[in-house]
Amino acid sequence: MGAGVAAAVALTIGAAAAQAAPTPDPNVSRIDTIIHDNKQQVTAIVYSAAMRKMIPITVLRPRDASKPRPTFYLLNGAGGGEDSATWAAKTDYVKFFADKNVNVVTPIGGAFSYYTDWQRDDPVLGRNKWQTFLTKELPPLIDKEFDTTKVNAVAGISMAGTSVLNLAIAAPHLYKSVAAYSGCARTSDPVGQAYIRMVVADRGQGNLDNMWGPVGGAGWRQNDPFVNAAKLRSTKVYMTTGTGLPGPYDRPEARLIQGNPLTLANQVVLGGIIEAAVNQCTQQMAQRMRSLRVPMTMLSRPNGTHSWEYWESDLRRTWPKIAADLTPKAPAKKVAPVAGR
Repeated sequence: MGAGVAAAVALTIGAAAAQAAPTPDPNVSRIDTIIHDNKQQVTAIVYSAAMRKMIPITVLRPRDASKPRPTFYLLNGAGGGEDSATWAAKTDYVKFFADKNVNVVTPIGGAFSYYTDWQRDDPVLGRNKWQTFLTKELPPLIDKEFDTTKVNAVAGISMAGTSVLNLAIAAPHLYKSVAAYSGCARTSDPVGQAYIRMVVADRGQGNLDNMWGPVGGAGWRQNDPFVNAAKLRSTKVYMTTGTGLPGPYDRPEARLIQGNPLTLANQVVLGGIIEAAVNQCTQQMAQRMRSLRVPMTMLSRPNGTHSWEYWESDLRRTWPKIAADLTPKAPAKKVAPVAGR
């Protein structure tokens, strides 16, 4: 075969391949790739049209996937799962869910974003449209790919403990229940704003004005679960918090301390201060919901810092209620009337 003919054949094959595999529409979200990590876990690489990027999603599969199962969206904290402070690295959540009939979905990404829709792209943190992704783009893709029941719940820790409340407010019929583990439910008061500044500006180096507009403005009130608590009326709400005082996991022999005095000091001092502030936010949110007669379950610990072993314990304590929320109740059987009555 001559060089000219070979070149022509190559061009023809290339053109045919291009026709067979058209370029995906950048305006349509999709699951691009599924990676089978092991028998229990897969990683779905999902393209977000809102953010114009690929996002890895860890999915723990049900023990029995022979029929549709519900979905539990479980979010990481300030690092977005991009660091070492994750459910996978800090807890035994994989083992815990191994015998559960539920899809557990955790996005890897969104560090310091508050999993919200930012008003403007940020020079450091980029484009963040996480509320759109988590409430509109991702759920239908997960439902279709994994043949779910379309019944959902969502939970998150720390930063995401605020986010999950806002997700439930933004999408009131998407989740049966929402669990906020040590999340500050206030964003438009000084304490809440100071906490967000610490996460987004100090740790993430992001510009707060790019998130919800000028601090204290309308955007901050619109994204304040405390202000919008009445909109949680259609969702089961679980909130957990410690007091910040040292507890059973704030000791040298604790699993995540491993005798390291610096780790212990950081957890007791910084973790104690953060949890004390979070406790204040959470108690205020609970009082607000009681005054509005919005049902909620509040689990307060007499001690405990802002740290992973407490959140793992909170997950275990709230899971029976969340699992019940995800399980459709069987319709009551009709009792046939008895003749002669």
